[in-house]
Order: sequence, then C-alpha cells, then structure tokens
Amino acid sequence: MSPRTGRPTDNPKQTQVAVRFDSETLKILDDYCNSKNITRAEGVRQAVKLLKEQ
Repeated sequence: MSPRTGRPTDNPKQTQVAVRFDSETLKILDDYCNSKNITRAEGVRQAVKLLKEQ
C-alpha cells in the first residue's frame, strides 16, 4: 500500500515553496486565479513558466 493517498498524477509536485505577498500582489494573483478557475498554486506555476519565456 502507498504511504500517501490521493489522486495519482503523471507530474508529482515534490517541492513546496512558501512565499509572502503584499496585499496588492495577492489581489492580482487571486483575481487572475478566480477568472481562470485555478488554484493559487497553479497561478504561481503559470507565472514562473512565463519567466522562462522572457
């Protein structure tokens, strides 16, 4: 039996990063995530991928 339960995935997220946002930055993130119906974590992942494109 697996030591962890949950939905199986092809792309496990093994690293956790904690970050502090000021209220304005958090509002930007939340507004974006709400408009796309995604989690904050997914919104941050998308933002980081945009950094690679620059």
